[in-house]
Amino acid sequence: MTPFHLAFPVRDLDETRAFYGDVLGCAIGRSSTTWVDFDLFGHQMSAHLRPQASQASQAASDGKVDGIVVPIPHFGAVLLMDEWERLAARLEARDDVDWLERPMVRFKGEPGEQATLFIRDPSGNALEFKGFRSLEQIFAH
Repeated sequence: MTPFHLAFPVRDLDETRAFYGDVLGCAIGRSSTTWVDFDLFGHQMSAHLRPQASQASQAASDGKVDGIVVPIPHFGAVLLMDEWERLAARLEARDDVDWLERPMVRFKGEPGEQATLFIRDPSGNALEFKGFRSLEQIFAH
């Protein structure tokens, strides 16, 4: 699988570096005074300074997946279960995580069964991290 690239708005680069670097453990790549790149589980994420970012994210709507309300839009990463479990444990051990949905399993016993969690970054961007026992299950139906 090849990495994807996503550019997203943030209100403050210092708090964004702290969140993605310290909380999520992302390596920090190139940067300037208006943007910074992160390695989010092998994907290139570019945070671009937009002071109004938190206001825009509040306009997001919600969707439903397996009976659970999820924020739209959101982004994140698909991980193998061991890596997802380590991330979930690291996030649950912190008291500064803005949880939208704590770790859980959805589609239990069905094709595509997955672990998931939702958090919000300091700019209000919603992130989902999914865990699968096998990557073949990502598009199962």
